[in-house]
Amino acid sequence: MIHASLSFNVDSNLIQAALPLFAAEVVEGMEWSFDTLHNRPDIPEWFEELLKSYGDAGRLVGHGVFFSMFSGKWLPEQAAWLAELKSLTTRFRFDHISEHFGFFTGADFHKGAPLSVPYCKRTLALGQDRLLRIADACGCPVGLENLAFATDAHSARIHGEFLEALLAPANGFLILDLHNLYCQLHNFGLDSAELLAGIPLARVREIHISGGSWEPSPFRPQPGVRRDTHDAGVPERVFELLATTMGQCPNLKFVVLEQMSHALADAESHSQYQADFLRMRDLVHLETERRSPNRILRDFLPSTIRLPKKPLEDTMLYSEQMLLSQILENSASYDAANAAIQSSALASGEWSAVNWDPAMLETARQIARKWKDGF
Repeated sequence: MIHASLSFNVDSNLIQAALPLFAAEVVEGMEWSFDTLHNRPDIPEWFEELLKSYGDAGRLVGHGVFFSMFSGKWLPEQAAWLAELKSLTTRFRFDHISEHFGFFTGADFHKGAPLSVPYCKRTLALGQDRLLRIADACGCPVGLENLAFATDAHSARIHGEFLEALLAPANGFLILDLHNLYCQLHNFGLDSAELLAGIPLARVREIHISGGSWEPSPFRPQPGVRRDTHDAGVPERVFELLATTMGQCPNLKFVVLEQMSHALADAESHSQYQADFLRMRDLVHLETERRSPNRILRDFLPSTIRLPKKPLEDTMLYSEQMLLSQILENSASYDAANAAIQSSALASGEWSAVNWDPAMLETARQIARKWKDGF
């Protein structure tokens, strides 16, 4: 069975929008971004009971945001993040744990923009080390979500191949975010069949759907660059992708609707959110009916984990990341950011910034400047 699920947390807008769905008992699974409550140390009793209820039923999944798994330097905050995750797994039963792909710009662990890294041996080894450490801390299947942002079309095309190599040592699973895929399709004029062919669909245990927004760009015709901002209803194209993609994912277990709480501030947005969930649920049930009831899903449990005590670090990568962060966060214009990057070590070598799409560089600059003081 595939579980129609909500990404849910302690937030008044989200609670008001989702409450009718919980009351109708149609929410079959729950995803909790457990590390987003860093400013709220106490979990409300009602929410803890909800987590336990879904966990005891095998319907609770954890989704991390702030681990920054590709940071070249091992940070004290990452050690604390793993310790907190280990503690949470003694309180709640997670079916699996996942994290975002990328690294965070900025010096503050809970500020900055999530950006990608070069797909090379150095970053592969670093990511494998970090994913195994998450698996060691949580003792359940671990996975990563495909990225919405890419610097150029080639990076978008090879992202799936890199994910496969990254996930393999931990027997990890993939969250296929279909709105992220939609962003890639639009921003680089790619074909969905071509892009999906490069993604390890047999590793997909969870699918995300969400909405987003358009960023006007001098480098793109209207409507501009598609952004994964999670602040609107689900586009028709994403529902189409859901209907056609689920059947290609033999180990799919959860389909999750995500939306940022600030976009759920009125009755109209609540109605759209609820309608999107119910439409998603109908599509999920249709796919479940097509499947054999005796189908055995891959468990994605990690094998014996042997890790060196000291986490892997790459000081050169870290200095490159900090340089990129500084340029993106402080450049007042695209021209200033581009000139600074092209005159730096980032222009060539593994970062190969000389090949970056101008529209995506400007988008990265906008994201970094927006996030540098937190979200």
